[in-house]
Amino acid sequence: MPHSASSPKGRPGRPRSAAADRAILDATRAALVDLGWGKLTMGDVAARAGVAKTTLYRRWANKNELVVDAVAVLFDELELPDLGCLQADIEGVVRQFGALLARPETKTALMAVVAESTTDDALRERIRSAIVDRQKRLVVLGRERAQQRGELPPDLPGPEGALAAARTAGLIFDLIAGAIVHRTLVTAEPVDAEWAHRLSTVLLQGLGGLD
Repeated sequence: MPHSASSPKGRPGRPRSAAADRAILDATRAALVDLGWGKLTMGDVAARAGVAKTTLYRRWANKNELVVDAVAVLFDELELPDLGCLQADIEGVVRQFGALLARPETKTALMAVVAESTTDDALRERIRSAIVDRQKRLVVLGRERAQQRGELPPDLPGPEGALAAARTAGLIFDLIAGAIVHRTLVTAEPVDAEWAHRLSTVLLQGLGGLD
């Protein structure tokens, strides 16, 4: 299981169990679907996962941290396909993202933590570091491949070029993720091949104006 750099570490001398982590995170998402955020407790997750409640608290300080990591591990499933051109690569990852958000466990967990984060700055920061910042890797990889193919110009050299590249990657991620989240969770429309193609076309036309 991919493990967040922000996830808490076990106590010295107590090696973590990947199987236990998977069981706990699976149980967390299942409990959210069944109970909702308000009724979910660490004790319920422990019982579903078949572990002691102390095992949870050695890994996660509270419910907020646990739920974010339960969502983050799902987003770590996303991979950027290498289909030979930037537009096809974008469409491939867009459809993966849409399919992931269509799953009840992802939809319920993501909506719950986002809603809760509106009044919890620490939770919002954890979402940013464990999910958003980690998934920007897909944009960075996509741009690098496109530059190697000659589809996009290379980044400018030096610190200014690196800063501009980071800004561009952040904007691309915001555009793609924002559009998919809105379509799947707000308007409840499918992220199908036609929509993915239209989104990628708009995005690629806009990339020409970014500096």
